[in-house]
Amino acid sequence: MNKRHFLTTLAAATAALCLTGGALAQDFPVKKPITIVVGFAAGGAADAAARLIAKKLGENIGQPVVVDNKAGAGGNIAHQYVAKSAPTDGSVILFGSVGPLAIAPHLMKLPYDPVNDLAPLTMGVNFPNVLVAHTQLKVRTFAELVAYARANPGKLDFASTGAGSASHLAGELLNDMAKIDTVHVPYRGGAPAMQDVLGGRVAMYYSTLNTALPHIQAGKLVALATTGAKRMPQLPSVPTIAESGFPGYSATNWYAFVAPAKVPAPVLDRWNAELVKVLKTPEVVAELESHGMPPQPGTRDELAREIARESANWGRVIRERKITAE
Repeated sequence: MNKRHFLTTLAAATAALCLTGGALAQDFPVKKPITIVVGFAAGGAADAAARLIAKKLGENIGQPVVVDNKAGAGGNIAHQYVAKSAPTDGSVILFGSVGPLAIAPHLMKLPYDPVNDLAPLTMGVNFPNVLVAHTQLKVRTFAELVAYARANPGKLDFASTGAGSASHLAGELLNDMAKIDTVHVPYRGGAPAMQDVLGGRVAMYYSTLNTALPHIQAGKLVALATTGAKRMPQLPSVPTIAESGFPGYSATNWYAFVAPAKVPAPVLDRWNAELVKVLKTPEVVAELESHGMPPQPGTRDELAREIARESANWGRVIRERKITAE
């Protein structure tokens, strides 16, 4: 090989490397503040978890990490922003949720594609919700709630963090399995939903433990049942819906980290490594678990498969039970 041919080949190889792995030579993280977008209002479980993770992440990478709440439409506003408008240099990531990523596409036409417009980074937290009712309702057990709802069709309502959210589908699934008619009332996040439940303006809420527990302990709300496969350690006397006459009932809530799909793959991989490191830090694990939100870090491929499984499961439920976003 002559010198000219060698240099030409070397230049071509270098160009190919830049095109296929462009971010390999890119500084990580980028030299500007990092933003974690959250699709719900400040004060709710997603916001609390994101801020805890952001604090430790900022310490690890040595630069500011801020949380940006873009609430509304059950989290879809935030997901649309990150999918379509956010920078693709890795400076913006999303604390995505089960609703927009796996449920909403089966309920409504979205201006973005969760699979093609967003790239998985890692699962964040995965947990059941707790069904709570305000004390004015005068039901103290899950069985009493079901009996009351059957005797008063259309007169009970339940709050959610938005159409297509985990708290919405939890209520719709119970409506179908228990043959009751409770009315869905969407909110912009967990904090405003809880405010109206506490004020007696809505009867029930499938709440995160973090949001509900202080009010349960204060006697302001009654914990009736939880939505997972087993009881919560923080509420050992509260049964699951599945064990309360509706076997097979399961509606867990989860938040996962995703990024714009056009972020270079090496940057996505680095974000996976940094986020998994945070989610495995003992103090972060302890804090999240104390709020009923155990971390579930994993690979990018594991998250992609989990989103696909959840989408298939909820899509089937929505079709079979004729659930709508209305």
